[in-house]
Amino acid sequence: MCSQRSPQCSENQESSCVASSCPPFTESPHSGVMMPLFFRKQKQSGEARKRLEYQMCLAKEAGADDILDLSKCELPEIPDGIFSTCRVLQKKVLILHSNFLTQLLPKSCQISDLSALKVLDLHDNKMTSLPVDVGSLTSLRVLNVERNLLRSLPDSIGDLVQLQTLNVKGNKLKVLPHTVGGLRSLRTLDVTENRLQELPQELAHVRTLEMLSLDTAGMVYPPRSVCVEGTEAIQQFLCKEVGVEYCAPSQYLLSVLENSAGEGDSVDGAPVAFQAEEVEWQNKFSEYERRKEQKMLEKLEFERRLDLGQREYAQLVQQNNTQKDQILQSVRQEQSRLDKGLTQHQKQLHNDRQELQEQLKQMEKRISFRISNLLEENQRQKQSAAILKSLDDERIRMEQLMAITQEEADNLRRKEVASAMQQMLSESYKSRLLQMAYESRRQEMVSQACSSLADMDHKLQQIQVWQQLDQSKAISQILQESEIQKAAFEALQLKKDLMHRQIREQIILIETELMQLTHLEITRQELDTEALQEEISAQRLTLSELLQQLLKDKKQREEELLDVLRQMDAKSEANQENYWLIQYQRLLNQKPLSLRLQEEGLEQDLVSLLKELSAEKYLPIFAHHRFSLEMLEKMTPNDLKKLGVQEVGLQISIIDRAREIWRLRKEKLKVVDNITPNELMPSVPQEVEPSAPQDIQPSLESPSFPLTEVTNRNSECVVCLEQEAQTIFLTCGHVCCCSKCGDALHTCPLCRGAITQRIRIYHST
Repeated sequence: MCSQRSPQCSENQESSCVASSCPPFTESPHSGVMMPLFFRKQKQSGEARKRLEYQMCLAKEAGADDILDLSKCELPEIPDGIFSTCRVLQKKVLILHSNFLTQLLPKSCQISDLSALKVLDLHDNKMTSLPVDVGSLTSLRVLNVERNLLRSLPDSIGDLVQLQTLNVKGNKLKVLPHTVGGLRSLRTLDVTENRLQELPQELAHVRTLEMLSLDTAGMVYPPRSVCVEGTEAIQQFLCKEVGVEYCAPSQYLLSVLENSAGEGDSVDGAPVAFQAEEVEWQNKFSEYERRKEQKMLEKLEFERRLDLGQREYAQLVQQNNTQKDQILQSVRQEQSRLDKGLTQHQKQLHNDRQELQEQLKQMEKRISFRISNLLEENQRQKQSAAILKSLDDERIRMEQLMAITQEEADNLRRKEVASAMQQMLSESYKSRLLQMAYESRRQEMVSQACSSLADMDHKLQQIQVWQQLDQSKAISQILQESEIQKAAFEALQLKKDLMHRQIREQIILIETELMQLTHLEITRQELDTEALQEEISAQRLTLSELLQQLLKDKKQREEELLDVLRQMDAKSEANQENYWLIQYQRLLNQKPLSLRLQEEGLEQDLVSLLKELSAEKYLPIFAHHRFSLEMLEKMTPNDLKKLGVQEVGLQISIIDRAREIWRLRKEKLKVVDNITPNELMPSVPQEVEPSAPQDIQPSLESPSFPLTEVTNRNSECVVCLEQEAQTIFLTCGHVCCCSKCGDALHTCPLCRGAITQRIRIYHST
């Protein structure tokens, strides 16, 4: 149909592309959706505002075309400047589709400003009506109001004598106005998706109508049978009803030229100019068809060459893919082999790592167990009132010892006591001189003086000469000098004091635990393991605090013993002969607590049990009640609580250990009963073994062999990596430096904490 009309179209006619059977403005993102009657005014987005400003600037530029496109700008109403722009710039096409418009005219504008428009596109809006004076747009060729909310068309629409396309699809029209008969240039009319049941008879006067689209299902007039046959049948039916002879649209000349707008319909024939123009258009169309066929042949040749090139390219690609697959296969095999070897290596490393971590966990458990025992023991010593009472009793006993009887003076073993004093003093001075020599050697090594070796040898020779002194001369000197006797008594008193010895043992144990914790922490850092790191740090800080407290307790105990010594010195008579020798002999003859308790009838296994659990303070209670292992085996924790043992954990430990020792003792007795007399003699040496508590004790005090290797391997100084770690840093508790490197540091090299105190560790050989 378009090819039949093409000779009748003018070159300068703007509507030549919209007069076909398919309306140009029918596409929409929400096609076919019924719009609601009432809707909320939507706010314009930033992108839509930018588009509006850009289109307005584009329309006002010099050399701009006759089209003003404001589609998809989310406009709730047409801005005032649009009408003035169309009037001043004589715009021919106004596109306003896909907005939120409810009316065409703003309040302050006139429709006459759009008199120059030839195309007006308003589809996909929310318009409920058109302006009453829309007929004043006499130049309008195309009017598209598809998918709006129109319920009726104004009567003035019949004044649009140049209108060629009218699209009212997708509205709510029930009738068409009778004035549509005045649309003498109308070629296309689309009224589908409306509520029309009848067409006006005046539509028969529109002789140029070539395409009429409507919904045939609901049509009453013309009948449905007529509507189904198409536009020509409908027009014939209407012409018959009106009494007008039907003529085909091709017999009428559509007045599309501006100079022919006022001419009437012509049936008799076309002017000579029109015939010449038609011949010219036919020639142009033939030339167009010829060029089109030539282009088609060129296109086919190009496609043939392109297909040949694509086949060659496909072969090359296939060869390349084959080579690539072969390379990938070889690379994949090599990668698989490497992955397999790497997996095995990683598995081996993982197993080694797990084994080492398991050893470290076992070491952590043992350290945690020993730390908990230390904390419980320290808590027991702090909270026990029996310690204070024993100190008071000891102070009273020491005051009573100050009185020296004549019998003790007569029984004084001068030579024996003096020999013991000499041995005690030599041991004390030897330890001090060795420590002084070690410190002197360390200072001289720092200064790197050449004379250090000679001085050190001289001092050592002096020590050896002093050790080789004649025994009788040392004894006579001790007998004559009271100050030396007093110093020997002081050293023996510190050695014999139970509380001082317990504090020293706990300090040594805590130093050992701090060394092991430091080695464990360094090992974890080397393994790049963060698990339980906070727990290790907390244990280390707890031990360092406990060590500081024990050092204070040790110093306090030494001051208390020194006060007792001063009191003894103040109360001693000036003319008392051999006063300190007698005191030394009395302290030397004093039996240990365990020996006294054993003489009182307490079992050795029970004494060892209480010592193992650090419960020596309860030995007098057990000796007073004459307890035995058999009695403890039948007791409960509540029974021990009534006797004065307040610690719940200690109650359970005492009973469990007693039951274990008693069970082992019964098993040994059964074995002895089952042995014949001939077998008894060689088995006697095997039965004289340490008791069960002694067998269990080493397992609690020392880690397993692999963990010892880990400890010894990491015990070097982290600064010089040559000497052993010999210094404890407080308050962090790390044991990671030798004495030489530790003296030069102000912060711990492991945790970067400030060093407030350094404690030297002397390893016994």
